[in-house]
Amino acid sequence: MPRAASPALVAALAFVVAGCASAPFAPLPALPLPADAPFAIDGRLSARRGNEAISVSFAWTHAAPRDEFVVTTPFGAAVAELSGDASTRHVEVRTADGRHEAAGDWATLTERVVGFPLPVAALAYWARGAPRADAPHAAELDGAGRVDVLRQDGCEIVYAYADSAARLPSRLRLLCHDLELRIVIDRWRAA
Repeated sequence: MPRAASPALVAALAFVVAGCASAPFAPLPALPLPADAPFAIDGRLSARRGNEAISVSFAWTHAAPRDEFVVTTPFGAAVAELSGDASTRHVEVRTADGRHEAAGDWATLTERVVGFPLPVAALAYWARGAPRADAPHAAELDGAGRVDVLRQDGCEIVYAYADSAARLPSRLRLLCHDLELRIVIDRWRAA
């Protein structure tokens, strides 16, 4: 049964990032940030799935094994807070209307909250323009040697950079099954 775009859907979609499965590709250039380095991102996201479309702002703090997300409307009203700890296998979402859900992993939580599993766990890699090390991938590089297109796990991510000197992406466009996701990273900052 189709569901209307709820605050939980908005929150869960804020963290979808993926790529398409294929044979391994040539080694990628070194990441500007090591894969386990803490970071924080402030940004905006729009998602479209079928007739549903949403736009949110988010703040994400990654300090492995913990991730914390605050999702707001484009006007700053709180929608949800999500947090997860990979070492304890516990993730949870608290919505502005007081709803609370918890699970052992992101896929289980998002399937319960929005009706389908989202591959949230690898976001720390994909947001930086890098594949997860534990899955096949293919990548195309731009003229500056940065990842331009990444394919992994059945999806495609197209990256854009603020200028020719930028090493971290400023925009991502994800096509994953019936989901289209656009992320604008307004600011990378130390966590």
